[in-house]
Formats: sequence, structure tokens, C-alpha cells
Amino acid sequence: MAENKIFAGARVRRIRNGLSLTQTAMAEALGISPSYLNLIERNQRPLTVQLLLKLASVYRVDLDELQGEASGSISQLREMFADPLLSGELPGDQELIEVAEAAPNVATGILKLYRAYKEQSSRLKDLSGLLADQGHMAALSEARLPMDEVRDIFENRPCYFARIDEAAEAFHARLAPGDDLTGALKGWLRKEHGLSVRALPVHVMPDLRRRFDRHSMRLFLSERLSAQDQLREIAMEAAQIAFADAIGADLDQLAFSTGEAHRIGRFELARYAAHAIMMPYSAFLSAAQRAKYDVDVLSARFQVSFEQAASRLVTLQRPGAMGVPFFLMEIDHAGHHLRRSGAQGFPQARFGGNCPKLPIHAAFSQAGQVLVERADILGGGEFLTIARTVEGPRAGFQERVRRTAVLLGCDLAHAGETVYGETPVVTVAAGTACRLCERQGCLARAEPPVTRPLGLDEMVTGLSAFDFQ
Repeated sequence: MAENKIFAGARVRRIRNGLSLTQTAMAEALGISPSYLNLIERNQRPLTVQLLLKLASVYRVDLDELQGEASGSISQLREMFADPLLSGELPGDQELIEVAEAAPNVATGILKLYRAYKEQSSRLKDLSGLLADQGHMAALSEARLPMDEVRDIFENRPCYFARIDEAAEAFHARLAPGDDLTGALKGWLRKEHGLSVRALPVHVMPDLRRRFDRHSMRLFLSERLSAQDQLREIAMEAAQIAFADAIGADLDQLAFSTGEAHRIGRFELARYAAHAIMMPYSAFLSAAQRAKYDVDVLSARFQVSFEQAASRLVTLQRPGAMGVPFFLMEIDHAGHHLRRSGAQGFPQARFGGNCPKLPIHAAFSQAGQVLVERADILGGGEFLTIARTVEGPRAGFQERVRRTAVLLGCDLAHAGETVYGETPVVTVAAGTACRLCERQGCLARAEPPVTRPLGLDEMVTGLSAFDFQ
């Protein structure tokens, strides 16, 4: 107790004010001077063990209430001030602690207002999307992070970059890697640019997947990465050296508004370029058509991962040499959307991707298995969906595995061109998102639709907690 001094002036003052006591009256009951109590309330003196026990016995105060901090409110306030709208307003956590400790009711009120703001912002965004689908433009002004800008741009354009694909095919032809692309890339980097590649153990590079040392001209990769992910990192480095101009030209056309968004966009294009080297366009398209877009067959043939092959399929949109117009989305356990991409931009209006009934959510309970379903989207058409989990970097003992899930989809009209459409599959009645879906009797409904009033009938209860009229 002596080592961990307790400064709880605001809480002592709240107790005194709640009992309508003067400092003199409380000081007399505690057996201390009013001036000493004043110092305690101003956090200029800590509470002693004797005073803690006296407060507990005289005023029946819970000792945990005096010793603990308002950590819940502080963490929520910290999350609130991390919002782009408020970022940079606070230099540190001290002010948050002072607010949470000295005025907890005020802190609670602020948090309620912030939650209401986020709820209204979400509802307005949903309504804006609904109006846009009906031909009415309704632009919303909101603070966005650079990552949000990058995602919006990549998700709302065809996922095909002609300059990069052409440069990657030409580079792959010159390289002539045969069956050892990893060895060929390492040899080219070492011979042409004096750059060596080395995998490092986890204890040497515990928090990084890659690091490029310009002084020693060495690219260090974490041994946590699979062979396919290490190949992608090497290919990204080679692409940024071999055809930087093509990447730069496509990057300039995207017209990002900030330097940070520009940097993130460059990384995304470098990732695209790496896939273009690993799976050259013409060869991959030909193999995909022969294999009827079987992702497992393609990943084995090109020695890439399921996720890499699926990501490459959505880019097969070269004029005059087009593949099935696939789209792709990736989520984590919590349902956060990590990325969306597709041949003509992710079909947000028709498919959505936010319905909990989609197989991408069920994939986590059947890790490593390919789930194929037909999604009947209310008012949005029918789609063939292929979902599977994707393993992240290798985890050590007692580390939780990072696992995400990807969904590859296309319009049902193209199902016959794929191996996945050759046999009957389960049809799932889904929607774009709960807030925009008016499907009655849905067991998976998580939110009420913004387009209908709630059906608050005490005599009749539906299958969902969010019945609507």
C-alpha cells in the first residue's frame, strides 16, 4: 500500500458532496484536520491505510471503488478520441483520466453523445446507399482515414492494371524461372542489384514480416511466413525495382488526396504486381479456363496459396482476354471487412457482403474446407459463392493463430463456366445488409431495417428481436 499511493481526491469529494457534508464535518468524522482533507481532495496528499479503513467504516464505502480507476470510461474515451474527427485533440491520456475521475457523469454523457453520433452516421450512410441505388445522389461529409480512401478507390474500380500486368509478363519471360520462381528472383536480385534475401528467426525479428536494409542491401523475411508468402514479398521487391515506372504510372492515375494514402496505394499496387509475376496473365488465364477456375488446382499448379490464386482470379479482365468476372472479400473472426475487390468493383449495391448468412462466416467453423453456396440476395440477384479460411503468419506456442476468411463470388449466370457450378449446391436466402434488407422471418437478423418502422406489438412476437411492419 505504501508503494502504490492512492490519490482519490475526486472520489472522496463525490462521497462528501453526496452526503451534503462540509469539509469540516467530514474531517471531524475521520479524525483529521479540514486543511488535510482539502489537500486530499486536491490530490496533493494520498489516502493512507488508516484513512481508507476509516472511510469504509464511517461511510460504508467500498474500498475497491476508492482504489480502482475508471478504466472502463478511460478506454472508451480513448477509443472515441481516436476517431479521425477528434484525432490530435488530446496530447496524452492525462486529460482523459482527469475527466473520468473528476466528472464521471460528464464522461458518460460524452460517450452517449458519441455513440449516438456514430449510430446516426451509420444510418445516414445506409440511407445514402439506398438512395444511390434508386438514382438519387446523397453525398455524406465525414472524416476518413487514409486507409478508408484507399479501400474506396480500389473497391469501386475494375481490379485490373494493364501497365503492371504487361510489365510483369515481360519481366517473367526475361527471367525464365522454370519451376523455381523463388530461386530465379533471388538470383536476379543478387546478380543485377546486389540484393540478397535472408529469412530470420522469430526472436531476431519478432514484430516484422519483412525489413529491407539499404546499407547492407539485404531483404530480411520472417520465418513466420509460409513459402508462398515469402515468395510474394520477394516478388514485391523485384517488381518495385524492375518496373517501378509502370507501378508509378498506375498509382498516379488513382489520384490519392494525401501522402499517407499514396503510400498505402503503392503497397497495394506492389502486391498486385507480385501476383502478376507469380501468375503471369496469359498463362494463368489459360490454366484457369482449362481447370474451370478450380482455385485449389490453380494454387498447386502455380505453387501459390489459395488466397493468392483467388486474388489473381478477380484481376482477369484484360480487354479481349477476359475471364469470369469474379469479386472477392476478406473478413476476420469479428466480421471486420479487410478488403473487397472485383472485376467491375465490388458489387456492393447488389451483393452487399454484410449478411451473416453468407458462407464466409460459416467458414471459420470449418477451417481449411471450401464451402460453395448459391446466394439469393433479396432484390440483388443470385450469386455463386466460394468461401474458405486463410491462415496468417505461423504462430508460436501459446500464440493465437491469425485466421481470416475469403469469399470468391460471381454472378450465377457464370456458374456453368466453373467447376463449382457443375453440381447442385445449397441455396441461401440472404440480403445486402440487415439495415437494408426487408426479408421477413430471418433468424440471422442482427439489426432492424432503416426502411421500415419497428413492429412493437406486445401480443405478437416474431422470430427476430427486430420485428418490423
